[in-house]
Amino acid sequence: MAKVELKQPVVQEISEAVKDAQSVVLVDYRGLTVEQDTALRKQLREAGVTYKVYKNTMMNFAFKGTDLEALAPYLNGPSAIAISKTDATAPARELANFAKTADKLEIKGGMVEGNAYDAKGIAQIAQIPGREALISRLLGSMQSPITNLARVLNQIAEKDGEAAPAEA
Repeated sequence: MAKVELKQPVVQEISEAVKDAQSVVLVDYRGLTVEQDTALRKQLREAGVTYKVYKNTMMNFAFKGTDLEALAPYLNGPSAIAISKTDATAPARELANFAKTADKLEIKGGMVEGNAYDAKGIAQIAQIPGREALISRLLGSMQSPITNLARVLNQIAEKDGEAAPAEA
């Protein structure tokens, strides 16, 4: 069997993985210990992020003709790819959090919702809270005025209740 035929399934696998991705982040994993790598994979899996190591040439072939072609300059040296189809900020956030404890992990760049970012851009995206946190903040801000109104009305009712017996 020719080498091209052996590589085709890998390129197809990468293409399928990134097809409907909300975000894709490329990292350099050199220098991570086995324990650190295992912990990183577990953390990403729990966040719903797919993390895999592929050859740069395979990723390059898979990215050709797509928006992800903008990531080609970051495909040098050992590369791993983190992909999320649900939460656009999850890969960047989880990798940046892990990089705080493992200084060998280097974020190269990525693509979030069709826009390519370098390492600094991905670091900025990593600061955006997750979807659940944003929803809870929104609900909290919507609930706050209602709660304050209820408190004021309750205080008015209590004040009127105290005034009535004093007048009688």
